[in-house]
Amino acid sequence: MMSRAATPIAVAGLLSLVGCMHARIESSRELPTHISGDEGVVVLAKPQVEGAGTEDGFMDCVGDNLAQGKRGLHVLGNDAFVDAMFPWLEPSTAPSRPEAVTTLLAQPGVSERIAASGVRYIVWLDGATRRTDGGGSLACGAAPGAAGCIGFGWWEKESDYEATIWDLQEAKSAGTVGTNVTGTSAIIGAVVPLPFIARVQGTACNRLAAQLRSFFVGEDLRAEGETPADRSR
Repeated sequence: MMSRAATPIAVAGLLSLVGCMHARIESSRELPTHISGDEGVVVLAKPQVEGAGTEDGFMDCVGDNLAQGKRGLHVLGNDAFVDAMFPWLEPSTAPSRPEAVTTLLAQPGVSERIAASGVRYIVWLDGATRRTDGGGSLACGAAPGAAGCIGFGWWEKESDYEATIWDLQEAKSAGTVGTNVTGTSAIIGAVVPLPFIARVQGTACNRLAAQLRSFFVGEDLRAEGETPADRSR
């Protein structure tokens, strides 16, 4: 059992990790990408026949970030696009491979709906934010003339997401972008609860959106000294 003397040391060690986050970004390109002024992007949850898909809030966050700023992309709302394409993007009918887009476009009215939306690329998001660890004890109470909390509680969360980019014009996968962010949060009970929160999901959203933007405008190709035309040869 941990001694009283060791407890403050353990808490101090955990506090040194609180708010600290570790992030990793990975990107893999299969095709050059280019978006003209009249072409857009839609961010959708990867179809899941069973189990929960990517959170709606995270998809909205990525889409909003892609649309912001001077280099903002034209991003169509995911619900509006899925409704316009009903029933072709429902979990039971959505294509599982980009090559199946050719078959999808052959369905009556589908190509016209996509053309009307202006969407060139679909970003399929897969992943979630989960609590991976935690511990401690925090007790709060109230009495006449006084209230407060005492103790220490901590938890660790991981945001792990992967975006697969489909080029609807080429009916091929253009590549993938993934992010993994972990962080430790805590609440210290010192009369008034003091929260120290590591916002892992928000960080994952910002990093993934930034990497997707770079992917779409081909910054990785320019960094390698290539042009989209070079990569397509």
